[in-house]
Amino acid sequence: MPNIAALLKSEISRVARKEVRAEIESLRKQVSAQRTALAALKRELGELRKESKRTAAPKRALQMEMEAPQPDEVKRRFSASRLAAHRQKTGLSAADYGALVGVSGQSIYHYEQGKARPHAAVVRKLSMIKELGKTQLLALLDEQKATSSE
Repeated sequence: MPNIAALLKSEISRVARKEVRAEIESLRKQVSAQRTALAALKRELGELRKESKRTAAPKRALQMEMEAPQPDEVKRRFSASRLAAHRQKTGLSAADYGALVGVSGQSIYHYEQGKARPHAAVVRKLSMIKELGKTQLLALLDEQKATSSE
């Protein structure tokens, strides 16, 4: 004959589990809705971050490109006369041109006159600057002046 105490205990456990499930079901629905809302907010935040990076990317990308050497980069040659011609074409002073490259105006004069030769990193920056138009150079120069004054 089965033990009545054991049967009663198992029946009480079953009924208690059933009631707990019923009570928890509403909480599960709330948690699920909150997780869905949280996931939507995370997606929206990610999209906003991407958008803000996209708007700041051209300026930042240009600066990063000018500073970081590329592994498959073509070896660049330096020409003093071409540097002088490009600086004259853009109408920039040696100091402004040097600020774009990250050297002094005096160094630009020395490069143009052939008294000094720039390092590989400076040659890379010079070649990046030669690829830009006058308006882009002026915008980059204004941005650099704004960040240096802050």
